[in-house]
Amino acid sequence: MTEMLKQVIARNRAGEAVAIPSVCSAHPDVLRASIRMADVLGRPLVVEATSNQVNQHGGYMGMRPEAFIAYVHAIADEVGADRAAVQFGGDHLGTQVWRAGDAAAAMQEARVLVRDYVAAGFDKIHLDCSEGCRGEAAQLDDTTTATRSADLARACLEVRDDLLFVVGTEVPPPGGARMDEDGHIPPTDAGAARATLAAHDAVFGDMASMIGGLVVQPGVEFSPTQVHALPMERDPGLADAIADRPGVCLEAHSTDYQDGAVFPRLAELGFAFQKVGPALTFAYREAMYALDGLRQDKGALERCMEDIMLRDPKYWQGHYHGAEESLYQQRHFGLADRIRYYWPQDAARAGVQALFDDLPEVISDDALSKAFAPEVLDRAEAGHGPLAQRLIEAQIQQALNPYFFGEMA
Repeated sequence: MTEMLKQVIARNRAGEAVAIPSVCSAHPDVLRASIRMADVLGRPLVVEATSNQVNQHGGYMGMRPEAFIAYVHAIADEVGADRAAVQFGGDHLGTQVWRAGDAAAAMQEARVLVRDYVAAGFDKIHLDCSEGCRGEAAQLDDTTTATRSADLARACLEVRDDLLFVVGTEVPPPGGARMDEDGHIPPTDAGAARATLAAHDAVFGDMASMIGGLVVQPGVEFSPTQVHALPMERDPGLADAIADRPGVCLEAHSTDYQDGAVFPRLAELGFAFQKVGPALTFAYREAMYALDGLRQDKGALERCMEDIMLRDPKYWQGHYHGAEESLYQQRHFGLADRIRYYWPQDAARAGVQALFDDLPEVISDDALSKAFAPEVLDRAEAGHGPLAQRLIEAQIQQALNPYFFGEMA
């Protein structure tokens, strides 16, 4: 099942500016829009789950790995897409969820986690044990990280051996990502990237040939209020770190909200795996709030979501800072899109259904043109289903569209 991913890696390493988008979201509308778009374009897609989202205890989605795959497959069937064109990835699988406890207990949980992911059918396995557990440094050294990752790789291979491992991390140092003197996010040092891969090779042994991706920071990032754009002319030389490993590509995280020209440029720099998540649920929220402005009780959904987030602040408190007006803006419109954690709640689902129920049967072209961009309206015109659903999917697909650059045939 990893052959499709290996082909993308091989073409990228041969000098082609090709990459595969990895959608890291469990939102049904995001998945529906993404899978339908990939199917229409005849392009492969990776759908990823994180360890805090989906795990042996359910995660915040209340899903074990096998349930997540069944859930995504059901959406693929709904839109008439080929299940085989959707590859599954596990993101930052390791001790992260349990790092408040001691390392031994966290590793025991992590072994169960990765076995469950592999048994369920996840093929692309990002092993990340870079964050310390109780009594350890916040960020661990390469040797410790690699040793623990190799432990988890062996646990994976107890279940299946047709896997593709990804190693490394872009997680910033304590205190957050630093900016350089030009206001850019510094990329990973090429020497440090080479050392990370070498450390994993050393302890993976025969399993090293199964490493297909190295996560590094190319210099893209976003905060709740700002996008840090990739300096297009800069080449940090990260491809040099994998120069002697033809089966390995680079993986970029936090590519959300970048200009469309960034994605082929990242591919040119060796990033054959490009991850996106919050930008897609941000687009979903944009569509929902645009529709919210077309009903008689304008803004009712926004008021509903504000009430939900204030009553249950755990998903945004600590992530957003500033005066109350700024906090309101960040809760609803912040690029970190922490509101995405609230859409699955019953009260939010009821608010969304009330919105659909309240929308007028006929919406004028003038009202639509004021609520949605022309590109979104054009895309919705060619979509499927009721108008509101077509507009939501079109808004999400407009955000995902830059990731499907070039040709993959």
